[in-house]
Amino acid sequence: MPETLYRGRRATFIENHLVRLTVLHEGGHIAEIRDLASGVNPLWTPPWDSIEPSTYDLAKHPEYGNDSESKLLSGIMGHNLCMDIFGPPSPEEAAAGLTVHGEASVAAWEVRDSGTELTARACLPEAQLRVERRIKLAGNTAEIVEVVENESATDRPIAWTEHVTLGPPFLEQSGTEIRFPAAKSEVLEAHVYTAHLMDPARATAYFVAWSPSSRFVITYVWRRADFPWLGLWEESYGRTGAPWNGRTLTRGLEFGVSPMPETRRQVIERGSLFGVPAFRWIPARSSVRVRYLAAIGHAGNMTEALAILTETETRLGD
Repeated sequence: MPETLYRGRRATFIENHLVRLTVLHEGGHIAEIRDLASGVNPLWTPPWDSIEPSTYDLAKHPEYGNDSESKLLSGIMGHNLCMDIFGPPSPEEAAAGLTVHGEASVAAWEVRDSGTELTARACLPEAQLRVERRIKLAGNTAEIVEVVENESATDRPIAWTEHVTLGPPFLEQSGTEIRFPAAKSEVLEAHVYTAHLMDPARATAYFVAWSPSSRFVITYVWRRADFPWLGLWEESYGRTGAPWNGRTLTRGLEFGVSPMPETRRQVIERGSLFGVPAFRWIPARSSVRVRYLAAIGHAGNMTEALAILTETETRLGD
């Protein structure tokens, strides 16, 4: 499809007879995975106006707050890629211009499509990384392949998290059910963030979220060896500062190589949790490839939702 606008943002979408998937050109966010029949998009759309991160200016845009997260929040939507940090920058990194969750979430992405396939590429100059996402639709499922290339002459320790965020009306404060196969868990902030180690006895990991009011499900499935951690983050009308303003309901399901949103120093000093590494290495002048699937569909109950999960797990093994 040609370039279009999605909620005022430059975007490209691909679709088939069941699903439309839209990617923003700045930030590279997967803004929607929309069921065409019902119009349901489980991914989060913030309740504030969205702008292109390249146009963000601290002095001109106080409505997004006044810290290292503000530029990210000005353009965040749906599923964003945290690369090469997961969490806040250090004070020195923030002073140098690095934002929360790293460059990928605010970078300019080159997006191209060919009907039911889409390719998005970004250069992260400060991290000395190149990132490519290839997305293909098949029925109700999106296959996502990511390749991260280290352009530097040194081995690099990095954080890498797929920050999938759900929002209303799919997400309800006391209705939406979420399941995932965790072996151990650690609380960072009570009722705000918990880290979960995916079951090491399983080759695949997943989360499945089902909304009883919309009778709809979204599930992501990935190889546990690629992303051993799932973080759960929640905002339920508690943040009163800009741009949240006490009006935001959202739930993050954040699968990746790190258990906690921490600074670069903190994650390296942590090293591991429950004996599992808290970051991964990309060797010098080398690349790393991962593949995962996202699927949506109608489900009258959790049993039907789990059936869609099972089908998606089977596809990941194909």
